[in-house]
Amino acid sequence: MKRRSVLAGGVALGAGVATGPVPAWAAAEPGLSAGDVAAARALFAAGAYTRLGQVLPLLLAAAARSAEQGPAGAARAAGVWVLASQLAVKQGRTAFAGAYAKRAGTAATRSGDPVVLAAAARAAATPLRRTGRTDEALLLLHEARTHLLAGSRPTAAELEAAGLAALTAAYSAAQAHRPALARDFAAQAEEDTLRLARHPHTPGRPRELTAGQCALYGIGIHRHLGDVDTALAHARRLRPDRLPTAERRARAATDTARTLLDAGDAAGAFAQLCLVELAAPSEARRPSVRALTAEVAAVRPGLPGLDTYVRRTAPGVNAPAG
Repeated sequence: MKRRSVLAGGVALGAGVATGPVPAWAAAEPGLSAGDVAAARALFAAGAYTRLGQVLPLLLAAAARSAEQGPAGAARAAGVWVLASQLAVKQGRTAFAGAYAKRAGTAATRSGDPVVLAAAARAAATPLRRTGRTDEALLLLHEARTHLLAGSRPTAAELEAAGLAALTAAYSAAQAHRPALARDFAAQAEEDTLRLARHPHTPGRPRELTAGQCALYGIGIHRHLGDVDTALAHARRLRPDRLPTAERRARAATDTARTLLDAGDAAGAFAQLCLVELAAPSEARRPSVRALTAEVAAVRPGLPGLDTYVRRTAPGVNAPAG
């Protein structure tokens, strides 16, 4: 019997992303297709984390088989494990994120594709830095970037992956309070962005590495470095409507909310939290964003609309009417 793909042509994405429904299974061991990985990535980009969590067991089982099916199969498997790691980060499950990232790295190595290797390195960086292993994260990202740019004429995909690795490294260095290294990596990312802009753009495929993406990262980088004014300057430069996905728009609003709260503007922070929920409701319910909501509620409990927002997104947080 011919194997069907895991998602058999798509999954119900929700969050405004249209695709076909999930059909009944007709094969015990469906294969993992590039379309499956793309559909799962679309779920993540839309902030449809509950739906992604529902289909993830099927994807992970298929990824384990796909990893043994040559370089292309290994690349698809790595893509699934990267997504699993990213979802675990969103859920605050650092140990799971690290385990998935490790499997992504193994599969990426089998694929031999430097772009896939860089994606796995970026996935690994977050659990590494969260467990005090920032130097390992930075080395991994540096090596991935070096590999991508080893040729005299890197492709657009390689430039984009290199720039994203540099942004992740800059953020990791900033969290470790290493300003010179953070700024150096951020500058490398901006240089890659300019180089990428000179390459023809593939229609229908939004670029991840853009000036807007650099500005988004700049908010968090400078906030972690203690430079709130520069972080807010990056936030003012940013056009959230030009960010390619709901997940990125929600991340921009989250980082801006944190920075505004650091600056003493709880009302502005709450306004940004409302934008988080508008962009991707699941983002507003993540553990770290719920904690941010609790901080705002503690500082300004009487803000109009805050009590309702708390009950909707962070039940259990105390937000008295003041």
